[in-house]
Amino acid sequence: MYIAQAFKSLHEWWRYLIGFFIIVIVWQSIGMVPLGIAIALEAMETGTVLTDIPQMISVLGNNMFLFLMLLSFAIGLVGVIFTVKLWHKQSFISLTTARKKIDWKRFWFIFFLWGIVSSSFVLIDYYFNPQDFELNFQLGPFLILCLIAILLVPLQTSFEEYLFRGYLMQGIGVMAKNKWLPLVITSVCFGLMHLANPEVEKLGYVIMVYYIGTGFFLGILTLMDEGLELALGFHAANNLFAALLVTADWTAFQTHSILKDLSDPSEMGLIEIFIPVFVVFPILLLVLSKKYKWTHWKYKLTGKATELIKENDNIIE
Repeated sequence: MYIAQAFKSLHEWWRYLIGFFIIVIVWQSIGMVPLGIAIALEAMETGTVLTDIPQMISVLGNNMFLFLMLLSFAIGLVGVIFTVKLWHKQSFISLTTARKKIDWKRFWFIFFLWGIVSSSFVLIDYYFNPQDFELNFQLGPFLILCLIAILLVPLQTSFEEYLFRGYLMQGIGVMAKNKWLPLVITSVCFGLMHLANPEVEKLGYVIMVYYIGTGFFLGILTLMDEGLELALGFHAANNLFAALLVTADWTAFQTHSILKDLSDPSEMGLIEIFIPVFVVFPILLLVLSKKYKWTHWKYKLTGKATELIKENDNIIE
C-alpha cells in the first residue's frame, strides 16, 4: 500500500529519473555551497588548499564543519519535498505514509527505544573496556554540538529516508510493480552511498555488510509498517545519540561528544559488524511486529505494488 501511494500522483518513469537528478543537484550543488564558501575563505586567508575531510575539520573546527555538512542534507531535503510536490504533484503525507496522517507516536516510540538501546551498548562497552575511551566532554563546545545536532541531524537522516525509502522506493516500485526489487535496490544503494565514509578505509569493505544490512532493515520497516515513520525515528536516533555520546578520529561524525573512542578500528572483529545486522535488527523487527501486529510478511515484502487503499483501509487490486 505504501508504494502504491505514488500511483495517485504523476508517476511516469522518466519523471523519477529527472526528479532524482534534480534532487542530487540541489543536494550536492546548492547544498554544498556554504561549505564551499567556507573552504574558499580559509584558502584565501591562509593560502592552504583543503583537500580532504580531516583538513577541513582541523581548520574549520568540529562544530562548524558538522553544521555545514548537515546543512547540505537539510537543503537536499527541501529538494526532495519540492520535487515531489511540484514535479509529481504528490502530497507530503502520501510520500511519508499510507495512513491518512503521519503517525508521530510511531516515530517517537522507536526514537526513544533505539536511543536507549544504542546508548546502552556504548555505556556497556565503556564499563568493560574503559581503556578504549577518554572523556571528551567540554561544556561550551558540547552545548553548541547539542544545538546543531538536535536541529540538523534529524533533517540529515530524514533526507536519506525520504530519498531512499520514500522517493526511490516508490519510484522503483511504480516501475517494477513489485516490492522486492525496490527493497533490494534502495538497500544496496543506501549502503554504497557510505563508501566514501572514512570507516570503510579503516575497517575494510566488510563494513558494507552493516551499511547494506541497515538499508534492508529500514526498508523492511517501511514496507511492513506501510510508512516511513519507524525508519525516520530509528535513523534520527541512531545518528543523534551517536553524535552526542561518542566520537572517533576515523568516523564520519567527528564531534565534541562526551566520549572519544581510542580503540584501533583495525582490531574490530566481525562480531561487532555482524551482530547488529543479524541479531539486533531481527529482534527489533520481532518486537515491532508484535507491537504493531504485522502480518502477511511475504506479500508485503515481495507482492505486487499496485494495490491502493479504500477509505476503510482494505486492500484492493
